[in-house]
Amino acid sequence: MSSDSKPVRKYTTAKPEIDDKIRDLLKEWGVDPEEPKYFEMVVTILKLASDNPHPADLLLFNRMMKEVRYANRVFQPYRGTRKISVFGSARTLADCPTYKAAYHFSEMMRDRGFMVITGGGEGIMGAAQAGAGREHGFALNIELPFEQRANKTIDGDHKLINFKYFFTRKLQFLKNSDAIALFPGGFGTIDEGFETLTLMQTGKAQILPVIMVDEPHGSFWRSFDHYIKNHLIKDGLISRDDLHLFKITDSLEEACREVINFYYNFVSYRFVRDICVIRMQRQIPQGGLVRLEEDFQDILIGEEPVWTSEALPEEAEETEIADLPRLCIRFNRRAYGRLRQLIDRVNMY
Repeated sequence: MSSDSKPVRKYTTAKPEIDDKIRDLLKEWGVDPEEPKYFEMVVTILKLASDNPHPADLLLFNRMMKEVRYANRVFQPYRGTRKISVFGSARTLADCPTYKAAYHFSEMMRDRGFMVITGGGEGIMGAAQAGAGREHGFALNIELPFEQRANKTIDGDHKLINFKYFFTRKLQFLKNSDAIALFPGGFGTIDEGFETLTLMQTGKAQILPVIMVDEPHGSFWRSFDHYIKNHLIKDGLISRDDLHLFKITDSLEEACREVINFYYNFVSYRFVRDICVIRMQRQIPQGGLVRLEEDFQDILIGEEPVWTSEALPEEAEETEIADLPRLCIRFNRRAYGRLRQLIDRVNMY
């Protein structure tokens, strides 16, 4: 063990005979008993029982796990298809310009191979659902006291998922999205937008395209942009580089292009130890690597901050992308707006 490595704490019930029974149970169920994640989840449930939780807490934990598990089951067959979440007001009427924009935008994204995820309601959600069509849509509906019903496009479809809790629903939106489009909306739309930006800004979520779409010549998101620049940036509450985490437009073509161009060469990224491993469709030439290191030295660290590679051993379980070339960078994990700019540079090749 190297001097800077930390000892790994073994997760256990502290009762060897119970640990053995858990492994036997997993094996009988057809699960690899040496797979630590399943073992640890069972241990966590047993420890929870020992904590004697309040009945209301137990109800929350139980429903939460069921919702996450069921949503994962629904999305699993579509993992290889890119998806975009579309947010906006449920109160928008069908004759409103933003309703029509949401319909046509989702239609355009569907034609480019994307599936569309909405909150399942009416208004902007219903427009986006209709634009994508039943076959190409998911709906993450929330159970409300006034019984929000799913829109007619997705009602009854197996890709309609009903949630009791907002936090499990939010998790599924971001976990399964490759892009996010925000049309004018109320508290819920603003909440989804701010939370997505916060998670990307802090490195808790993958960077992805976030597009705020106004109606033609509209000012909804322009006003938002004015607030951001004249308060958050002017007062030093966020970095100017954070502006690169989202784009505002009233052009559906530009909004669509923002998503498609993001995946022109870039595929995905993950961290392996202190290395940010960017998966690409095409390798960057040596000259491009030199310029990249020069132009982004403010967010790169170490003596050798940029190099190309094949898949690292730690990525072995991701067999579907094993053959893709890698760009490895030592990123400071602070300036995620600049990382977005670096990804844009990757997409130039």
